[in-house]
Amino acid sequence: MASTASEDSAITGINVTPLVDIILVVLIIFMATAPLIHNRAMKVDLPKSAQHERAATEALQVVYSAQHEISLSGKRMTEGQLGVELQALVARSADLRVALRADRNLPYGEIVQLLDVVRGAGVHKIGLEVKAK
Repeated sequence: MASTASEDSAITGINVTPLVDIILVVLIIFMATAPLIHNRAMKVDLPKSAQHERAATEALQVVYSAQHEISLSGKRMTEGQLGVELQALVARSADLRVALRADRNLPYGEIVQLLDVVRGAGVHKIGLEVKAK
């Protein structure tokens, strides 16, 4: 039996078809999930605040419970005490970061009032903690 040259030669090329298929599938998955990753901000008519800044991050915990109790790193206090304590902390570290955890059933205006106390104490980096769905 005579063999042809194409049957005896080794395969020297790389088949890129499976690689292209995989890349296309990954691209389709990325395109489908990109809208889900996008920031889910809603435009609302917000109450006005005397002190405001856009940057938010977390560090020192300020908790505002449904019973209208305020605590700073586990220590209960009033709004006035919170302002004084935060002013003292800002005097030591101008780059103080605060994370505010407020109960979801509190009126929005009360939360803004507490934010005014925090900002009035000189804190410029405030984060609002939320629970992921």
